[in-house]
Amino acid sequence: MTNEINEIQELNVGVVGHIDHGKTSLLSKLTGKFTDTHSEELKRGITIKLGYADMTIYKDGKSYNNKKGKPFRYVSFVDAPGHEMLMATMLSGAAIIDAAILVVSAQEGIKPQTKEHFIALQAKNIKNIIIVQNKIDLVSKDQALENYRKIKEFVKGTLAENAPIIPVSTLQEININKVVEELALLEIPKKETNTPPIFLVARSFDINRPGTEIQKLNGGVLGGVLKKGILRVGDEIEIKPGLSAKKAHKQTYHTLTTRILSLHKGKETLKEVHPGASISIETSLDPFLAKTDSLTGCLVSTKGNLPDITLKINVKPHLFSNVSGTSEQQKIESIKTKEMLMLNVNTTITVGTVEKISKGNEIEFSLNTPVVALKDDNVGIARNFGGHWRLIGWGEIIE
Repeated sequence: MTNEINEIQELNVGVVGHIDHGKTSLLSKLTGKFTDTHSEELKRGITIKLGYADMTIYKDGKSYNNKKGKPFRYVSFVDAPGHEMLMATMLSGAAIIDAAILVVSAQEGIKPQTKEHFIALQAKNIKNIIIVQNKIDLVSKDQALENYRKIKEFVKGTLAENAPIIPVSTLQEININKVVEELALLEIPKKETNTPPIFLVARSFDINRPGTEIQKLNGGVLGGVLKKGILRVGDEIEIKPGLSAKKAHKQTYHTLTTRILSLHKGKETLKEVHPGASISIETSLDPFLAKTDSLTGCLVSTKGNLPDITLKINVKPHLFSNVSGTSEQQKIESIKTKEMLMLNVNTTITVGTVEKISKGNEIEFSLNTPVVALKDDNVGIARNFGGHWRLIGWGEIIE
């Protein structure tokens, strides 16, 4: 399977939707794994960090399933949080996916965070969308049909207007295989491989147990997605912005250079990885430097290929008409100079102050934490409404 898994098609899929609509339980039925692996999440029953799980789709004759046949497609899932306070984490998830499953409860229908997550998918230009109408076992046939009509109305005129809507019960395992079949049919986006690699760090870990002997320690591990290029075991890589430290009341950043010791995709160990699914990279870094997501938001490439970090970016914005995530309709006003906005650049979350707005509506932001700015990269833009960050639009880096 180690060779096969690196040769079959790969897809990175986000699972999004309102809290308690059944995202994590759907994933457990698809993959056999719960993504709520952190004790705080299990206690509260919501996904706080980005949860990960993976599966192989098999082709058996003319049909697809997640159990037997010839390996056809490898899917890694990102379970994005549905709680409104965790929008920044959801945006980080949207930065690393190629497709999405939008989960809507047949009992509750379209809720504020359903709308906000859907808007985030549009902001990140995610066109491959499957809609799962979950918990159909808890409603009557008439209620399910009414809920279906409301979902159709909700996606009308959007990227997901023709997306499949699959009625599902995760509890009774109804139509789980229909979801597998739709995942098998999703279009795989073309990825560049003949270019320097760009890896987005979504998580970072120290995987060593307390008390491990020094000579047996594993190096720091980076989890995320390779957006383009190829990474190989033995490559010397750089991590930017890297290590942050306070010096004389000033935050400084130090690029980390390290070597790839091993590459992992699901349970498989590989010698090289291509763009596609979520992967983890074991490095020769001191594991302390990677613990508790301290390198989340960094970019990785082979040494010498990343531009310098910057505290200024220029963005061409595209604003939505109304705020999503609230029960009341609220118009989005234009961006003003000196306004502070939350920006999501790849997997980095930072606050940007609007320094200048040009006649062509290009905005110069000064940032409170630096980023590696790559031309045409997507930027999520959120504004603070009553203590909550709400997505108001998106943009692309122009220089």
